Amino acid sequence: MLNIKIICVGKLKERFYLDAAAEYQKRLGGLCRLEVEELPETRISAEPSAAEVEDALRREAESIFLRIPANAVTITLCIEGKTIDSVGFSQFLEMCAVKGRSRLCFVIGGSLGLHQEVKDRAALQLSFSPMTFPHHLVRVMLLEQLYRAFQIQLGSKYHK
Repeated sequence: MLNIKIICVGKLKERFYLDAAAEYQKRLGGLCRLEVEELPETRISAEPSAAEVEDALRREAESIFLRIPANAVTITLCIEGKTIDSVGFSQFLEMCAVKGRSRLCFVIGGSLGLHQEVKDRAALQLSFSPMTFPHHLVRVMLLEQLYRAFQIQLGSKYHK
């Protein structure tokens, strides 16, 4: 069984995100061991300088690195990452399991994104689309895609 940790910069607040995330976390319960850890976003001024943004991203990166499990396959979610379809994502998860890489860690940045060093250390930079999505929505999308991936592996009718 895969051990999946999702590190998220930023806390879900809106009820619709909380409800959707909770539903997919419940569905994933028997399919993997899932942990979601929220990290606080670094506060910055209303009109931050490039240096202030860089400093905030670096501080968030330090916090992220402390929480990535040892020997985990790290996957960052970022707009410039690789796009794969749901079947390809399912195959990626299956390949990790077959190769004995059963610990996966997904990292979702906050509203500023992720520091380049976090992206560079990842085994895979993944993008759901060239479009920009709110990081809270990306969490729900990731949970849904994880659920879909397991359903594809099980041959269920969820993925049509």
